[in-house]
Amino acid sequence: MSDLQALTATNYFFRNQIAFYRGKVRDVYHLNKGYLAVVACDRISAFDHVLPRSIPYKGQVLNEIAALFLKQTADIVPNWLIETPDPHVSFGYKAEAIAIEFVVRNYLTGHAWRVYKEGGRELCGNKLPDGLKENDKLPKPIITPSTKAHTGHDVDISYSEIIEQGIVEKSRLDELNEIALQLFQRGTDYANQQNLILVDTKYEFGIKDNAIMLIDEIHTPDSSRFFYKDSYQDLQHKGLPQRQLSKEFVREWLMANGFQGKEGELIPTLTDEFITSITDRYEELYKAMAGKDLQRRSYHDVDNEIEVNINNCISRYL
Repeated sequence: MSDLQALTATNYFFRNQIAFYRGKVRDVYHLNKGYLAVVACDRISAFDHVLPRSIPYKGQVLNEIAALFLKQTADIVPNWLIETPDPHVSFGYKAEAIAIEFVVRNYLTGHAWRVYKEGGRELCGNKLPDGLKENDKLPKPIITPSTKAHTGHDVDISYSEIIEQGIVEKSRLDELNEIALQLFQRGTDYANQQNLILVDTKYEFGIKDNAIMLIDEIHTPDSSRFFYKDSYQDLQHKGLPQRQLSKEFVREWLMANGFQGKEGELIPTLTDEFITSITDRYEELYKAMAGKDLQRRSYHDVDNEIEVNINNCISRYL
């Protein structure tokens, strides 16, 4: 039996709590007066499946990196975060979510490469030039929106389709696109200072008091892909895979062990060794992005500690 400690799930009942939602990796507590307490658990998902074992410190890494970038971009667009009362917890405002993910890409990789490799030269209305290789830089960043699916995979959608389907009106969509590009540029500039390349990422927005608000996490390894800047050109010239910081390596390991989330496939056994390697990769990204080592929280009495910290936060605002 493994002795690795992790925060797999929470089950609290807070004063002023009006609803609860468990996502793939987050437990979301809806509170009175439009507040949210979001616990970034250590669960990990791939191919739309939550894997059967959790990753120590993963939730802390995601929570702290997201908080770092939300604070760094608040001058571009207001965001939902008020404070982080615990290493695994963010507390902030609830907004009415816009049902579009704004995916910004500056390199031909992942989903974009798979489309291109099969002959596609248009992605969500963006024209792609001939003659590109996997992981090549695009002429300029492009936005490839997708509709948010409650179950299954999100679906690509173009600018014109968003307007035609009445999901977002044109003036607001133009504003959202501009904000997404500004956020991406800010993330790119910061990553460059840390010897990283921000390859692609996604942004989610909501509406609060009729104004746009940035919601969810940003620039984390679960929502973004990073390359190492110092080795990019050499590896690209040699046609070798890029060193990257994202959870792509988890997907690659699962595929190598016969799992892509398809019907009838079984998730392979996740060994302690593999779990520890994932923790190491998440901490590597934290150090690369934050410029310092992760201060690992204690898992001793972690459930009670989180509950106390959220309750203290609630008492300050409600």
